[in-house]
Amino acid sequence: MPVVALLHRSRSLGSALRRGLRDKKLRLKACRSREHLDRVLGGEVVDAVVLELDRYGLDGLLEFRRLYPRIPVFLSFPFRPVDGALLSACGERGFRDFLVEGVDEAAAAELVAARGLTAQRAAALADAPRLLRLTEPLQLRAWAEVLWRPDARLTTGALARTFSVSREYLSREFGAGGAPNLKRVIDLAKVLCAADLLANPGYTVAAVSEVLGYSSASHFAACVRRICGIAPPELPRLGPQGVLARFLKGRTRSRGWRG
Repeated sequence: MPVVALLHRSRSLGSALRRGLRDKKLRLKACRSREHLDRVLGGEVVDAVVLELDRYGLDGLLEFRRLYPRIPVFLSFPFRPVDGALLSACGERGFRDFLVEGVDEAAAAELVAARGLTAQRAAALADAPRLLRLTEPLQLRAWAEVLWRPDARLTTGALARTFSVSREYLSREFGAGGAPNLKRVIDLAKVLCAADLLANPGYTVAAVSEVLGYSSASHFAACVRRICGIAPPELPRLGPQGVLARFLKGRTRSRGWRG
């Protein structure tokens, strides 16, 4: 499950995010320092980052943006006139998402989830169910679930337990009507996420393979080749939509349906 990383001293904001994100299929990961945030980025699929504005500083924000341009950043700050110049400078440099302490806590989880990386990817792939021939309710639910759980530990069996059905039943129903093999679609969701992550200079192929839970970078590379026929460093050039397009060209089936 993707996480929202929080580097902030406000307990009220952290509590509000933790409560609200549970319903959004996101987890909150509170970070004690920049170094802790770096470790989270290297070990979890990070959907968005919430940073305390005056704690991180403009130089730190710009460096973060350079390394992770695809990860949405939300800047949180108290409403103080003294911060006006800093806020203006952040806005001029492309930071657009702000959370005002004492004002936005109740809506913070909704705002972050709606603009997070997973939501952006889902919006960009809005036509995917039609292109994949997913029409039945169970097919659509399974697609939504795998899109939000891009993790190498997600299997057909784990997904079946989520829906309280057998693995065989889920695989058979998902592949009905000319839809792709479920095991292959689970791999597709991971590669779609990887295409987003590798667009960040702060991530290497080895780092992304670890974040997504693969046993090795070579295992990850083999999965990418199965799904879209290219090497992992080429994924940012394609982007999620390009990955889907290549997947649809004869790569939708795998042998059997055991996962």
